[in-house]
Amino acid sequence: MLGSQYHHVNSMLSRPVPLTVRAGACLVVVAHLAVVACSRMPGRRTTNGAKMNGPLIAASATMVAAWEVPKTPLADTSLDTSRLSEEVRRGFRIFTNTPHEAPRLAPGGMSCSNCHMNAGQREKSLPLVGVAGLFPEYNRRSGRLFSLGDRITDCFLRSENTTGGTLSPAELPTPTSSEVLAVSAYLAWLSRGSEVGKNPWWRGQNAIAAAMLVPIDKLDPRKGEAIYLDRCVTCHGPDGQGVAIGDKTAGPLWGPGSWNDGAGAARVYTLAGMIRYSMPYLDPGNMTDEDAQQLAAFIDSKPRPVFPFKEGDYRTEKLPPDAVYYAQR
Repeated sequence: MLGSQYHHVNSMLSRPVPLTVRAGACLVVVAHLAVVACSRMPGRRTTNGAKMNGPLIAASATMVAAWEVPKTPLADTSLDTSRLSEEVRRGFRIFTNTPHEAPRLAPGGMSCSNCHMNAGQREKSLPLVGVAGLFPEYNRRSGRLFSLGDRITDCFLRSENTTGGTLSPAELPTPTSSEVLAVSAYLAWLSRGSEVGKNPWWRGQNAIAAAMLVPIDKLDPRKGEAIYLDRCVTCHGPDGQGVAIGDKTAGPLWGPGSWNDGAGAARVYTLAGMIRYSMPYLDPGNMTDEDAQQLAAFIDSKPRPVFPFKEGDYRTEKLPPDAVYYAQR
């Protein structure tokens, strides 16, 4: 059954269609889901008044759009009762509420949408709209081509810290695991109508420009801590574990419940780019490039779970200077 399921998901990406992917039609799952048609009309707004940039929630949107999702398969009437449609819906639920929907793979309580905000549909917050047709893609950390399933598996192992749970090595997720296939189905659905092999304009826009990067040895975690205490504790708390806001809680930034030290966010510049354009949530985008890097250096100086397979990383490519949890070589 899993093999058949994987075939159906991959077939959406590999059909011989010339220009488009014709897929079947941060936080936690929203209580009330807004549905709007995708368009590139500038200044378009959602039903809750949040500004849109193309198909994405605009990076400048504040708390009014915190849990809004422009496209949700739970309300897509073109999806039927077929196994594939059910998997698309299941993948969305896993993506937006991972600890509840896939507890064995999220032992620390992180959701995919903690990093890929608004269900992967927010500008400059690692949006995933239109990315399914870009795989296979070269992965520098592993030094090989990654399928979409490989990439999702890696996120579970690292960002969700599946390796820190109770699963044995034989039970860890693979590209054919049920949860990975379901998330693959959701991302394929999210990419329908996108050009195969062409990066969408919004991909990679959450990175700090190379000219603005501060050398790692010039960053001071003490400066980052001062910024954190001034601007971050309202949502993340002085201990970094998140503060309850209604029925939502921000994800933990360090400690046993956070991402592990092999995750992308464990790299200072990667985390700084996420902070720079998504935080603080009440006023996103107003932090300077340097402040975001100082803050990231502080967060990535804190203890977090150990990824047990780091020795296999960066064996082909050079170890990045901001991979601070790796032994320099």
